[in-house]
Amino acid sequence: MRHLLVINPNTSASVSALLQTHVQQAAGLHVRVRTVTARFGSPYIADEASYAVAAHAALDTWACALASTDAAPHAVLIGCFGDPGLMALRESSPVPVTGLAEAAFVEAARHGRYAIVTGGARWGPMLQRLAQALGHAQQLAGIHTVAPTGAQLAADPVAARSLLVQACRDASRQLGVQAVILGGAGLAGMAAAVQAEVPIPVIDSVLAGAHWALRSAPMPPEREQPGFDVAWQGLSPEMAALGLRV
Repeated sequence: MRHLLVINPNTSASVSALLQTHVQQAAGLHVRVRTVTARFGSPYIADEASYAVAAHAALDTWACALASTDAAPHAVLIGCFGDPGLMALRESSPVPVTGLAEAAFVEAARHGRYAIVTGGARWGPMLQRLAQALGHAQQLAGIHTVAPTGAQLAADPVAARSLLVQACRDASRQLGVQAVILGGAGLAGMAAAVQAEVPIPVIDSVLAGAHWALRSAPMPPEREQPGFDVAWQGLSPEMAALGLRV
């Protein structure tokens, strides 16, 4: 049986439960999905400061998860649309690592140029920077943020549905794209709910993440064993155990 480790880099147990449900459904019975929650940080990542802390939390959560089981994962998925800690974790892991945003970019690009709809105004420039860093900026036509955060949208799915339908329609009409990504762990499952009212494919970032993480690695891993090439000071015992000995 394959094992997929899903890291929720915020501290919200409800988001972890949502990820566990939707990723496991997408993965099927032949895959064991284990979702773990950050031990520190913010309950919702909504700005640069919480994003920076979440990158540390993702690394710590990964190290803690490895220490607590003998079953090493076959792949790792960062369960945040923004992928905090992606490059650092990929550098440290012997198995494939992706995040919700990167996976959704890849899936949406198969349709052509695409837009992003997500909650929280501050995510706009942060996602633009991420797309640029990952080499996806050319096909990203625009980012449409709605005022409520992803957490607020998840808390009221009935109200969220009409708001997201309109946002997806606006992105389609104004930007002339061939697909739109509905981005956010808290929005898992909502793409299917709005698809019938949107004229272009709506990509669920959580399902895209699950599908990408379960495929073969696009390139050989950089290392055979998990580890950091740093001798840590003042961090968790689990991170220190994976660091350089001095």
